[in-house]
Amino acid sequence: MIFYFVNIDEVDKSVIEAYSKLIQFHGHQVSAHSNSRTVPSNASLVWWFCGHVSPTEANRLCKAFHVHEYYSASYPPYSWVKDQLKHWTHPRPDFRIYQSSWLRERLAFTDDVPHGFRDPGLAEYFFEPSTLVTTPEFDFVYTGDLLHLLTFKNVLQAIYEAGRSLLIIGEIPTELRALLTPNITYIESLKNMELPHHFRRAQFGLNLVPNINPFNQQASSNLLAYCAVGLRVVTNSYPWVRYFMAHHNANFYLLPDGSTSLATNFGKGLDAFPYVSPDINHLCLHTTIKKLPIWKTITLL
Repeated sequence: MIFYFVNIDEVDKSVIEAYSKLIQFHGHQVSAHSNSRTVPSNASLVWWFCGHVSPTEANRLCKAFHVHEYYSASYPPYSWVKDQLKHWTHPRPDFRIYQSSWLRERLAFTDDVPHGFRDPGLAEYFFEPSTLVTTPEFDFVYTGDLLHLLTFKNVLQAIYEAGRSLLIIGEIPTELRALLTPNITYIESLKNMELPHHFRRAQFGLNLVPNINPFNQQASSNLLAYCAVGLRVVTNSYPWVRYFMAHHNANFYLLPDGSTSLATNFGKGLDAFPYVSPDINHLCLHTTIKKLPIWKTITLL
């Protein structure tokens, strides 16, 4: 059997690689497509990463078994409207996969299509022990959606006022460059598999997520990566991070809301805080993907 993956630009490359590794191990093939129009009409299984699912294309591929995977809600602006459009316009698949029960409720499909949940996962290289002795050069490391930092100008200023250093990994948006104080170092071009080494160059992993839907309800893969390499985590407080802490016996330093005296939170107390970074080996992508119930449905495993 050939698994046709569609809309692969919607997900991290490591997700496609993890799926492909499992499928190929069981003697099947994978064909990855950015656009459904390149999928042959006689395809027997089409796996959509949603994204948009074209009703016209789904009809053209009507002989196939269709899987719709929803890993995140639509991004602003008009994120709720976009998700409602998915609800009303996406054709009925044979199986759905969601990242969380919150996302399933948000999309609100009320039919009897079978479904499963794929926990957020990380590529295997995040869990490999380091062979390099890395002495921390920075207080903090931050990666992720760098535009989110525009919401946290007060945090960047507080880090600067406290005399702390920050390593930022990612392409720096033009809007952010004016906020780059002398204590900030950045790396703009980096392969994902190099991230664990550069994370270990810092003492703390900085997780900053706007406390608005849908961002505050969804898993932070960057926070998970900090935990996987053993960093102490400093984060703003929002629903998902509190849920994660409660369910994984984690203890992260939660920054208070507001900007009053925020710099004091980056003083000596930050080093003395009793951090707990949980063991998240069960969130390796290979493990989370293998646990999906769809494999029994299509008799792959």
